[in-house]
Amino acid sequence: MKKQILAALLAASSLCMGSSQVGAYPALFPNSGYSWVGDTMPFYDGQQFRIFYLEDMRDGDTGFHPWSLWTTKDFTDYHHDSKVIPYDTDNEFAKDSALGTGSVVQDKDGLYHAFYTGFNWRSMPKENIMHAISRDLVSWQKLPEDSFQGSKPYIYDDTFRDPNVFYNADYDEYWMLITTRNQKPCGVIALYTSKDLKHWEDKGVLFENDMGSDANMECPTLVKYGDYWYLTFSDQWPNRVVHYRMAKDSKGPFEKPAQDYFDASGFYAGKLAQDKNDLYLVGWTPTKWDGLDKRPTDWAGNMVTHQLKQRPDGTLYPVPVTKAVERLRKAEKLTPLTQSGNVTATGCDYQFSGKGYADVVMSKLSGIKKITGRFTPSGQQGKFGLMFNVGPQQTGSLNLVFDQAKQQVAFYNTDTSKINKANPELAVPVSLQPGESYNFTLLIDDTVAVLYVNDQMALSTRMYALPEHQWGIFSVDSDVVLSELNSSTF
Repeated sequence: MKKQILAALLAASSLCMGSSQVGAYPALFPNSGYSWVGDTMPFYDGQQFRIFYLEDMRDGDTGFHPWSLWTTKDFTDYHHDSKVIPYDTDNEFAKDSALGTGSVVQDKDGLYHAFYTGFNWRSMPKENIMHAISRDLVSWQKLPEDSFQGSKPYIYDDTFRDPNVFYNADYDEYWMLITTRNQKPCGVIALYTSKDLKHWEDKGVLFENDMGSDANMECPTLVKYGDYWYLTFSDQWPNRVVHYRMAKDSKGPFEKPAQDYFDASGFYAGKLAQDKNDLYLVGWTPTKWDGLDKRPTDWAGNMVTHQLKQRPDGTLYPVPVTKAVERLRKAEKLTPLTQSGNVTATGCDYQFSGKGYADVVMSKLSGIKKITGRFTPSGQQGKFGLMFNVGPQQTGSLNLVFDQAKQQVAFYNTDTSKINKANPELAVPVSLQPGESYNFTLLIDDTVAVLYVNDQMALSTRMYALPEHQWGIFSVDSDVVLSELNSSTF
């Protein structure tokens, strides 16, 4: 077997599997510039993160979604390798005419193993678990003889995908979590185990959908961080957000925290990864049809990463990636262009009176930005927030809105003057109490903007009309102070 593996690796090294390379460049929310980031599969190699992902070419090819690779040490400088594991182009009935989500693990001898979904709509079953090996994480050799399909009761549905493999030291065996369905039918996460990463045994259901729906739970991960095991998954319907559960043992029972998600549906397929100290959740924010704000969302977009922090009770919350925001040190002066309504400016602080509409308009946004500040509301009436693509009426077409009555922060894809009569496109719950202060950080990279609120929630958005347009702050009948408003870049 070792001779076969060495021969396979030499063949893979000589072929390079058709990969192409792009040099390192700074980004907060990267894509290649010619393709889009789908489901991510982060792996920490001891020095840096190798973030494999399904590359969405949108090219009309008969196959789709090769595995490609981002490499980064700090989530700001990225090196790109395209198509490190390609889909099969030689056989229309190949099990992997399209590739799906999976994971990477290193064995005790230093060999890397990729387990991934092979998909072909022409075949039955449509989805199989497949295996490839590598010595360098870039050149891979497929092992088609190791592929397998679902056993009972999972053979009753075409869903059998997203293998997440890791070595579980608690039980001295490799675990594979698989997104599939049972006979109810209902979405479940199945558990398979192995001693050698070649022969897998079905150990039944690890976790069954507990959300009151029959949805599939896509892209699962299971990671131990501190004293807890954390299970994450994305509900395929109806909400399409990343959920988590927690337990003291990897086999459960898994408890549902009071706030069991981190972001809205502008962030999907997030998978856990950790380095020597920190925990991260890596996913993607979708593009929209035709690159227009009013159009529906696509599948795939830009990679977005949240860092996760742990409270004393074990629950988690998202924050900006520390290594990334530390790079954004160059302060920029924010000079108001215009202001209207009952608002008083004192340096970097702005006092809104709570009577009617008021705003302060800033100059155009360009490049990568970090905007920070602190809101302190005096009551629970009205709305306030940040507006973008500000026009001649001093209102924006895109708005991040703090809503005290609904206790949420929301993204409105409508004019600021109409938010009281409109429904938000995205929203997350946030505690907003009178007299308390709420810090926020807004990270902007081209048309992606991610808002972090007071160690509570994140809100990832796509805003095509944001770059190269004016922006501002506003209040609608809200008595609130916005203080310490600052901007910085690389």
